Amino acid sequence: MKIDSHQHFWNLEKVAYPWLDTTFGDICRSIEPQELEPLLKTAGIDKTVIVQSMNSYDDTAYMLRAAEQYDWVGAVVGWVPLNIPDIADKKLREFSKNPYFKGIRHLIHEEKNPDWIIQEHVMEGLKILASYGMTYDVVAVFPNHLKHVPYLAERIPNLKIVIDHLAKPLIKDRQMGEWAKQFAHASEYPNVYAKVSGLNTAANWSNWSGDDFKPYIDFAKEKFGAHRLMFGSDWPIANLAGNYQKVWEETNKAISDYKPEEIDAILGGTAAEFYRIQ
Repeated sequence: MKIDSHQHFWNLEKVAYPWLDTTFGDICRSIEPQELEPLLKTAGIDKTVIVQSMNSYDDTAYMLRAAEQYDWVGAVVGWVPLNIPDIADKKLREFSKNPYFKGIRHLIHEEKNPDWIIQEHVMEGLKILASYGMTYDVVAVFPNHLKHVPYLAERIPNLKIVIDHLAKPLIKDRQMGEWAKQFAHASEYPNVYAKVSGLNTAANWSNWSGDDFKPYIDFAKEKFGAHRLMFGSDWPIANLAGNYQKVWEETNKAISDYKPEEIDAILGGTAAEFYRIQ
């Protein structure tokens, strides 16, 4: 089974996305499942994971409706207010009844406080999340957030965490440095996983290829192992520096020298296990 572990939808008439403005060009419009469906068929993707694009119940409800309408949606990563544990518990009790709801994410990179995620009341919200057996997608954008992942993993060892977009390494500058140190540290915790996603927009070149990403993916595999890595397109954000097909093809090229079982894990097996996709 091939799984895209990270893609988005948004309907600007139904949900507010304040961060999305004209600087995002062609993706500053409603983008819905029917636009992605033919791209998935071309790439041979069996299932996807829709990931929240706004800290709101409206966004989560919209994703869950989409999941019910399209059989290729395998999971939804929604949102609850982690910083209000009592409310988070109430909403998780409600959402846990939906078979598509598998975890949550919060746009921590939009918070003014770069240490938002390690506040005690937020940590309490994450412990509640773990008690429901649900996962946490961390937008661990380097350098502000990746450093917190080991702290979260150690304090809440029963919480399965996935680092989105390999924490946005400095591909544009062709550097590893401190990112590599922090990323390696995070890999020491068995409850931490990572998404091979968003690398084309991290590079932000018009003529990028899988060769530009390979050193970073290879490093991630060395530290995490393929069984804790999963492919994600980050579509439609991916369209800011390419398109779905190019991201899929170039990722495949970058990992083409891996063992077959490693390729299978990255392109689907890990995501199926992490998000409990049948």
